[in-house]
This record gives sequence, structure tokens and C-alpha cells, in this order.
Amino acid sequence: MRDGPLRRAVKRVALWNFMADVHLRRALARARGERPFLLGGECRRCARCCEAPGIHVGRLVWYLPLARRLFLWWQRQVNGFELTGRHVAGRVFVFRCTHFDWGARSCDSYDSRPGMCRDYPRALLRQPSPEFLLGCGYRAVTPNAEGLLAALERQPLTASQRKRLKKGLHLER
Repeated sequence: MRDGPLRRAVKRVALWNFMADVHLRRALARARGERPFLLGGECRRCARCCEAPGIHVGRLVWYLPLARRLFLWWQRQVNGFELTGRHVAGRVFVFRCTHFDWGARSCDSYDSRPGMCRDYPRALLRQPSPEFLLGCGYRAVTPNAEGLLAALERQPLTASQRKRLKKGLHLER
């Protein structure tokens, strides 16, 4: 389902709003001294992030029926996301994207994709221990990875201990 001109325009305005919000939140986090993980690796074009996009929502959307219906209507009508499931513990709605071509493993409306699709996997980097989808070429890297690697090399560890620590501390670029 390709986007028409009106839907593309609405998505462009929504994208501007999303990106403004993201930049403001990240700037405020930097001002508070927060240091997120760095993004290592590269996209392998596996498209696993497109198979079942999930959106974590706030309490207002999760618990208020009117807010929830409006949110789900927007996702269906504007973004082309059909609700397929819910993860109650994390307040996450799981969707099927109508723009995703399973055969070609690509998006038929890539130029007008939503902000959350554009921001993946950067949105994960502020989590305490980011986990990427299986097969994804990206990985989280600790901001001071070089210094920590140098300190780790000076420690009397076995190769398996060193490997496990590098992975657990997100030191591999």
C-alpha cells in the first residue's frame, strides 16, 4: 500500500513533530550529563525491525480507552500499522506494517516512513542494556570503550572471560 500525496503530507508534519521531540529530549539528556551508548556496526538490510514493529506507550494511552483508540486509529490510518498483539508488562503494542513487502523484504513507502522507523536503532541506545534484534548488524558500544578495553587487556583473564566481559560491557565496535 503506497502512500498518496495527502498521507505523505500528514506523515511529513508528524515526522517533523517526532524529530523535534527526539532532538529536544536528547539535548536535555545531554545537558543532564547522560551518556548513551554509541551505535556500532551497520545495517545488514535484514528487515527484522520491519516484521513486527512495537511501540511502547505511556500510561495515558495504555489505560484511557479514548486515548488508546485515537492512538491505534492514527497508527492504522496514517502509518499503516495493523495491531497484532500487546505486551501488557511493557505497555507495548505490536503491529504488522502494511507497507512491508515480505517477499522483497523492503518498505514500499520508505521515503515517507514514520519517525520510529527512521530512528531505529538509535532509540535503543538510552536503555540500560540495549538488545538488538537477532541478526541485526548494529550493536551498542560503551562511550569509553577504548579506555575500558585497554584496562581489560591489563587484567589477568582467560580468553573466554575477556570475551564475555567485552560482550557484557558493550566494548566491541
